[in-house]
Amino acid sequence: MWDEKYARDGYLYGTDPNGFLRENLRSIPEGKVLCLADGEGRNSVFLAEQGYNVTAVDQSGVGIAKGRKLAAERGVSVDFIHADLDGYDPGVEKWDGIVSIFCHLLPPLRAAVHARAIAGLKPGGVFLLEGYRPAQLENGTGGPPVAELMHTGEALAQDFAALDIRHLAEVDREIVEGSGHTGTGSVIQMIAIK
Repeated sequence: MWDEKYARDGYLYGTDPNGFLRENLRSIPEGKVLCLADGEGRNSVFLAEQGYNVTAVDQSGVGIAKGRKLAAERGVSVDFIHADLDGYDPGVEKWDGIVSIFCHLLPPLRAAVHARAIAGLKPGGVFLLEGYRPAQLENGTGGPPVAELMHTGEALAQDFAALDIRHLAEVDREIVEGSGHTGTGSVIQMIAIK
């Protein structure tokens, strides 16, 4: 499915980083950052441009190829890993930051990925997330077609109870991120520290 979406000309979500990530960049400590489900690489390439040592994981080989092209064009290095999140192990206390931007998974897998991410963060490491919440279904401006794949504050608070959640907010904001996300978006945003 994602290979087909990314096979189109251009970048589905553009080449600029996610707005929430850009605005909160300095909340992520310097060092090693992992981008989950990074698609065509816009967020990992941005982080590499800011001096982070970045690894991006995604299930789409087509998306990764476009991410590598974008990184080369921008003159930065990103370690792209072609893997499904259900089988990807981020390790233990390896990352200064983990970024999850519009990474939408079914609840059992989402909880497992979040648990592995918590284990993967170094003490003081930051998990930064923006994703759609169920209210987005009324907007029709991007995101999954079913609420089950979206985030809720209750689920995030439960998944990340072991971390210090510094920011957790439901926001409606204008999103212009390629043709894939354009218009008013009903999102949830979180920043949590281990």
